[in-house]
Amino acid sequence: MSAWSISNELSPRDIETAHRWISAESYWAKGLPRDIFERSVRHSLCFCLHDAAGDLRGFARVVTDRATFAYLCDVFVCPSVRGQGAGKGLVQAAMEHPDLQLLRRWMLVTRDAHRLYEPFGFKAPENPERLMVRLDPDVYARLSSRDP
Repeated sequence: MSAWSISNELSPRDIETAHRWISAESYWAKGLPRDIFERSVRHSLCFCLHDAAGDLRGFARVVTDRATFAYLCDVFVCPSVRGQGAGKGLVQAAMEHPDLQLLRRWMLVTRDAHRLYEPFGFKAPENPERLMVRLDPDVYARLSSRDP
């Protein structure tokens, strides 16, 4: 991972690439409209992993109040660098960010990457019956059907 760098700054090219990944290749936000993605980025702390040439190879976003709570989401690593520590680097950068220290609670949702997050202290909730969620998985499809 030494040839990679992680920053919190997104260029317009980074936004384009990250949006393409999340909206076209992720299982959690397929069809995500560009304007909604850009709004999510504006209101989050983002992490971009770049290769030595400056190309985006990974992206992650943290929704947080920077005092008590953080939700790690949209973690995506380019298929060409998966298995090389990029995901771990992104999660570590988020966990070590100065604005995210001493938070009482971190959360995330994953279908298949539990082994990535467990070394960072993430685990299934002790009392899952206390958690509640309101999910609208078809919202982006409905939005796109309204476009002229």
